[in-house]
Amino acid sequence: MSKTPPIVLVDGSSYLYRAFHALPPLNTSTGEPTGATKGVISMLRRLCKDYPDSPIAVVFDAKGKTFRDELFADYKAHRPSMPEELRAQVEPIHAIVRAMGLPLICEPGVEADDVIGTLARQASSEGRPVVISTGDKDMAQLVDSNTTLVNTMTDTRLDEAGVLERFGIPPQRIIDFLALMGDKVDNIPGVPGVGEKTALALLQELGGLDEIYANLERVATLGIRGAKAVASKLEAGKDSAYLSYQLATIKTDVPLHESPDDLRNGEPDIAALRDWYTQLEFRAWLEELLAGEDPAGAPDMPADDPAYEIITEQADLERWLARLEVAELFAFDTETTSLNYMEAQIVGVSFALVPGEAAYVPLAHDYLGVPEQLDRDAVLAQLKPLLENETRAKVGQNLKYDASVLANHDIILRGIRHDTMLESYVLNSIATRHDMDSLALKYLGRKTTHFADIAGKGAKQLTFNQIKLEDAGPYAAEDADITLCLHQLLWPRLQAMPGPSSVYTDIELPLVPVLSRIERTGALLSMDLLHSQSLELESRLKTLEAEAHELAGQPFNLGSPKQLGEILFEKLELPILRKTPKGAASTAEEVLAELALDYPLPKVLQEYRGLSKLKSTYTDKLPEMVNPRTGRIHTSYHQAITATGRLSSSDPNLQNIPIRTLEGRRIRQAFIAAPGYCIVAADYSQIELRIMAHLSSDEGLLRAFRDGLDVHQATAAEVFGVGLESVSPEQRRRAKAINFGLIYGMSAFGLARQLQLGRKEAQEYIERYFERYPGVQTYMDNTRASAREQGYVETLFGRRLYLPEINASNKMRAQAAERTAINAPMQGTAADIIKKAMLTVDHWLQESGVDARMIMQVHDELVLEVAEDSVPEVCSTLCELMSGAAELAVPLLVEAGSGKNWDEAH
Repeated sequence: MSKTPPIVLVDGSSYLYRAFHALPPLNTSTGEPTGATKGVISMLRRLCKDYPDSPIAVVFDAKGKTFRDELFADYKAHRPSMPEELRAQVEPIHAIVRAMGLPLICEPGVEADDVIGTLARQASSEGRPVVISTGDKDMAQLVDSNTTLVNTMTDTRLDEAGVLERFGIPPQRIIDFLALMGDKVDNIPGVPGVGEKTALALLQELGGLDEIYANLERVATLGIRGAKAVASKLEAGKDSAYLSYQLATIKTDVPLHESPDDLRNGEPDIAALRDWYTQLEFRAWLEELLAGEDPAGAPDMPADDPAYEIITEQADLERWLARLEVAELFAFDTETTSLNYMEAQIVGVSFALVPGEAAYVPLAHDYLGVPEQLDRDAVLAQLKPLLENETRAKVGQNLKYDASVLANHDIILRGIRHDTMLESYVLNSIATRHDMDSLALKYLGRKTTHFADIAGKGAKQLTFNQIKLEDAGPYAAEDADITLCLHQLLWPRLQAMPGPSSVYTDIELPLVPVLSRIERTGALLSMDLLHSQSLELESRLKTLEAEAHELAGQPFNLGSPKQLGEILFEKLELPILRKTPKGAASTAEEVLAELALDYPLPKVLQEYRGLSKLKSTYTDKLPEMVNPRTGRIHTSYHQAITATGRLSSSDPNLQNIPIRTLEGRRIRQAFIAAPGYCIVAADYSQIELRIMAHLSSDEGLLRAFRDGLDVHQATAAEVFGVGLESVSPEQRRRAKAINFGLIYGMSAFGLARQLQLGRKEAQEYIERYFERYPGVQTYMDNTRASAREQGYVETLFGRRLYLPEINASNKMRAQAAERTAINAPMQGTAADIIKKAMLTVDHWLQESGVDARMIMQVHDELVLEVAEDSVPEVCSTLCELMSGAAELAVPLLVEAGSGKNWDEAH
């Protein structure tokens, strides 16, 4: 084998289409399509690794017609025009290829195949090895003793023997093969009536096209199905065969500006790659690039060395404290022993005053040979006045965590003026993840040191107190530095947007200490009740398992999708409603729900899954999550997760406890009040429908809410044309499905499925609804149009939700974005209102001194633990404060209840 590295010729046009159709649709947070770009560049990066010493030339089709169009007007006529989402990616791909330092060739008048064919023949004639990277089978005609095909998408390689094995003919017969059978993709006609098997037999028995036509009389004698008819087809299609031969022949003599010797890889343009990877949100590649590990050979990026100081002397601490005391704003961060804010103890603190300058104060590192440190209690005592001073402005990244950890050391963090996580979230909730590493990469183009870089991974990962100061110090100081840099970039952007900036300053930021208090207060559980419920669920699950085995006619693992699929779709032959990406019959929840309408086993399986999840997620797990110090569970509320502004929670997730089933309500019964206290729950009634009435200004909806009517009953009366008093329970149920379905953008098909109706009947309901409530129809139409024009929708208070796919050429994705556009202003406004209510209620609780405290927020509900004698006052005030959280065109109705547990109160 030759030791000379091969010339690699890449069929860029082939990969462009293949990547576009093979990969799922990918978009940036601003809606820019990136799927084909990612696929093509991934392939090129792979080639750079596989052929590190080779020139890698990327060849694309140029715009305009080629000589083949002149030969045959219908050449490629069946091909649809390039989709807009793909067309938009051509220039970024070309730009990135150039930035990688790879030669890029687009030759007018010929196709990429012809350029590749010419370069391959020139190199091969000089005995130089050539690798053609393509997914196009027509290229097999170029394979020779020096030339091979490589398909990086399927990881296959074809040399001369490989072509013979795959096609049954050698490379030099591929053109004849295409001339006979044609090519539907390129609209090469071939010989009408001659297919792949016939063409192959003719070539194997008689030779090439010229030999076949010289020996037509022999065709009838061949062992080919319908051999006599084949001869006449060949005779009638002779002109078409030779035209097809010309069309299928890849030219190998195109006059080019480049010869194989001219193809050389240049130096990567690091700045350009960085800009493109940032714009297209290729996070992993950007990290590699910034770390100097780019496969295209990018060197380390030059960077100014930041000035990070590790403070171990009192005099240095005093110097920094003096600067912090007079600073307009400083970045602050804690390093701790745990991510669990209830258990975490401070290991050190870091500060930054100006970009590129930061300090870390180690306080509790305890590895062998740790250098002298300042005393933690003494330093925290010195810091306490500064940290608790409301006038000393602080910025941090997820300061709720730091506030909770400081509370473990009896320090109440005040003066929270900014939080970069929330700045990024309110600026664009879907642009990126809002952790510091992601933000630094997206907005600053900086690869930060990750915790795993200094602590390791997995079971052997160190806690921060075990990390050596020479690693811990720069890491911790960088956190403060990056936070300050992010704030200086994000805050001006936010200030330029009045709506989002007011959401940030008036809602999200003030909520940080409120949520911290709720988390640290926690909720009390009845361990006995959860234990007994676990036992009952275990018994019921065994019964359901036995029922399932009986219905299946054999035992099987109910938790195995594979076994379940075999039982449902092979043994019982139930209809396959959907398939997984790998082609297997789906047993997903929504599939079982649909099958359960007609078949008993899926119904049993549904109940089994639901109860099994309740047991594993709640009745078994909640007792394990009780904090031994407080005797309570302490969830974590997340402000920067959902796209619409709703809070989410984890460890445990309080938002997903079901309330429609008896078992779910019994879990709520386990959330109890302390002795002498009651649980009070207050929630908004039909808040999203009331917001819809306000936003749409529909007179019918406004009147129903203003008159205090049951809105579902009122809708039923309108839609079904009956009096209010004549509405049946079934009509009200259907009206409720319509009311809630429409605010979630439900189609007639979706409504038909939910109500088990015909699609036509469901469509009639929707049309009648819009006839009775025309303001709703107008609002929806206007919202769609505005979203398409602006690319985002807003809540009543100015929170924005960006919709990158609202103008997608893919109809299904555009329609999904339209549904989101309709619902997001309602769901987001509801989220804003409950957050504003929390701020008002917290302020009242702090100022009034009433013996009550918020312990949970779930959807549109606030849950408090209240002294028994204060329950009437709290219920009354809660309803008043929550109702006044926003001024709508209809009343905001709040219902409050109390009891010894959450279920009784709600």
